[in-house]
Amino acid sequence: MTAESLHPVAPAASRLIYLHGFRSSPGSFKAKLLERRMTELGHAERFVCPQLPVSPAEAIALIEQQIAPQPGDTLVGSSLGGYYATWLAERHGCRAVLLNPAVDPAEGLRAHVGVQTMYHSDAPFVFEARYLDELAALRAGPVAAFAQRLLLVAAKGDELLDWRDMVARYPGAQQIVLEGSDHGLSDFADLLDDVLRFAGFMPVG
Repeated sequence: MTAESLHPVAPAASRLIYLHGFRSSPGSFKAKLLERRMTELGHAERFVCPQLPVSPAEAIALIEQQIAPQPGDTLVGSSLGGYYATWLAERHGCRAVLLNPAVDPAEGLRAHVGVQTMYHSDAPFVFEARYLDELAALRAGPVAAFAQRLLLVAAKGDELLDWRDMVARYPGAQQIVLEGSDHGLSDFADLLDDVLRFAGFMPVG
């Protein structure tokens, strides 16, 4: 399935805002691929990729206060970042691309309370039990009212999350369901232009 956008070309002030997942960082290979492609298209200054705090409440506060998503922006959220992106898209009226998004991270991350390490640096951090309540508070409502602003990418080969839960969570959204792939979307290079067309940074067709 192709992701043909129904939206006009992104306005000049719009941005592509990448939100990484749990234990990840701006060093994510998906973030780097998007940054490189945006640079190739002459939009380097319109790509934003913050390091998110471990606390969900602090992560959202950083995004809202320092980045301040606008309706013309597109959020690209991977895994836990997809959960954040859904809440932010509902609240701020922007578009969102959801890459193997976590549907119920408050439950899924319960087993990860305690000391963890970052993927890209092995730096330790503590995932506190109170963060589960912060996650639960960030669950967006039914997406029907803003489904036209969402693009879901769900991989049947995701080894961590169930793609069927993702599809059920986002009825009415544009959807790309991959027959294989994996949680990290190791074939993300093949999806770059679909993502950027949906965001308005490339022409449709």
